[in-house]
Amino acid sequence: MSMYGRDPWGGPLEICHDSATDDDRSRNLDIDRAALSRTLDETQQSWLLAGTADQPRKKNKYVDIGCLLVSRKLFVWTLGVLLAAAVFAGAVAGIAKAIPRRHRPLPPPDDYTVALHKALMFFHAQRSGKLPKHNNIHWRGNSCMKDGLSDPAVRRSLVGGYYDAGDAVKFNFPAAFSMTLLSWSVIEYSAKYDAVGELGHVRDIIKWGSDYFLKTFNSTADSIDRVIAQVVQVGGGATSPGSTQPNDRYCWMRPEDIDYPRPVVECHTCSDLAAEMAAALAAASIVFKDNKAYSQKLVHGATTLFQFARDRRGRYSAGGSYAAKFYNSTSYWDEFLWGSSWMYLATGNSSYLTLATNPKLAKHAGAFWGGPDYGVFSWDNKLTGAQVLLSRLRLFLSPGYPYEEILRTFHNQTSIIMCSYLPVFKSFNRTRGGLIQLNHGKPRPLQYVVNAAFLASVFSDYLEAADTPGWYCGPHFYSVEVLRSFARTQIDYILGKNPLKMSYVVGFGKRYPRHVHHRGASIPKNGVHYGCKGGWKWRDAKKPNPNTIAGAMVAGPDRHDGFKDARRNYNYTEATLAGNAGLVAALVALSGDGHGGVDKNTMFSAVPPMFPSPPPPPAPWKP
Repeated sequence: MSMYGRDPWGGPLEICHDSATDDDRSRNLDIDRAALSRTLDETQQSWLLAGTADQPRKKNKYVDIGCLLVSRKLFVWTLGVLLAAAVFAGAVAGIAKAIPRRHRPLPPPDDYTVALHKALMFFHAQRSGKLPKHNNIHWRGNSCMKDGLSDPAVRRSLVGGYYDAGDAVKFNFPAAFSMTLLSWSVIEYSAKYDAVGELGHVRDIIKWGSDYFLKTFNSTADSIDRVIAQVVQVGGGATSPGSTQPNDRYCWMRPEDIDYPRPVVECHTCSDLAAEMAAALAAASIVFKDNKAYSQKLVHGATTLFQFARDRRGRYSAGGSYAAKFYNSTSYWDEFLWGSSWMYLATGNSSYLTLATNPKLAKHAGAFWGGPDYGVFSWDNKLTGAQVLLSRLRLFLSPGYPYEEILRTFHNQTSIIMCSYLPVFKSFNRTRGGLIQLNHGKPRPLQYVVNAAFLASVFSDYLEAADTPGWYCGPHFYSVEVLRSFARTQIDYILGKNPLKMSYVVGFGKRYPRHVHHRGASIPKNGVHYGCKGGWKWRDAKKPNPNTIAGAMVAGPDRHDGFKDARRNYNYTEATLAGNAGLVAALVALSGDGHGGVDKNTMFSAVPPMFPSPPPPPAPWKP
């Protein structure tokens, strides 16, 4: 039997009943008593009194750091090294901060980027109306502040927009094409624009043009049956020889000094103009998709214009109008194809894609019959641009049936056009200096050349983005670098690599035209008001222009690489909105060594998924 008690240290105390007899315990007790009663000498007493407390305590040689025992010496030595290293690193960092740094200079921008900065400035020189404070053209000021209001048939403000070229006429047809082309380049290469600090700048240029277009028709209406406010042009002039009527052709005046009446020409059947303006607003709506309210405003205006274009068939320049002499439209079918493509991209409405891929529309637009101007992209002929744009749709989205057949046709036609640009083929002549003659030796060739350079560059980027190394011209395969080489050689020619060593972009290089056909640039801003004929002395002066219109790409050389730097000869020295828009697009595509690629997705931001989403999985089976 056991008995339990409590150990004073916390454990159980068990008292056992052992088997020892009382005699044994008594005997042991006697022995213990004898031991206790025994007298101890001093030595023995010292032994008993000497405890562990009097013995020297041994120093612990290890440090317990949790899951590991470490030698104390090693621990102390390691800790000291770490502290010393931290102090040394702090000292080095402090010294490094105190020493002035010499940053490695960034590499200089390439020629295309330098020219791009200048080419964008040309649009500032062409602005009409009340100029912003940051216009940065010191010889320009507010001009034509009564446009529209001074015409009794209109009586509404048409202030703003851009002057087309060297005079003060505002043609909507080429201006709309220019804004569409600029928007296209921004959608594809916004990262490049941003990298060189020009994204905000080019967006501002596009908005200036778009705001003016919204003034030229009833942009708040859902539909319009007449276009009393859609203005073909502001300003104008008699084209008959010997006319002395003050107008934008006869007078040579700074836009700021114009005091003669500026008529407004309207149109009521102008499918080409309306469809091109719709394309401009639709493309701009993608550029400004980050501003939802403004983007929707542009889309609404574009929808109204395109519906008008479809309802009121006709060419805006028909009937021998003033516009026909300078910007005659040969057809409106290409604008239908071009405009419907942009409307689809801006809205995602499949009815526009159905129209753009209608074989009958393609046939009317000239997609199947070729001709001497097949592959020439310009303010008049939008077919080639539409073919490239729709090839992009096929490469990146592949919408399939029922669009695939005509999209494949457009893609093949685009490949053929790119083949025609290459010097190995003889579709177009070239000057001895290497400039392609897309307008067959006629004057003012550069505006067509820059457009082709842009299309070649952007199509090569499409192929590269689609992991396609090149394309076929018949049995021969050509890499995308061949296309870029074509674009570079043409732009290099314009920038000075030509027999005359002449840069055809004002302000770029050491040698460029000094007698640009431009009223504002040729008349000094000296406080003197030069009337209609008063500016003739500046027009006929032999001295260079007193004002440099930086970035202006002039009309260009003749078919023999010759050039006459003469102010009165506009076939050589006049710059236009459409020409500079193509130049800007080509330059940004080639900038940064021509690489960097396109933005594949922004173009399709409004396009819904091409294929329906898969159905959800069925519910779990229950017995």
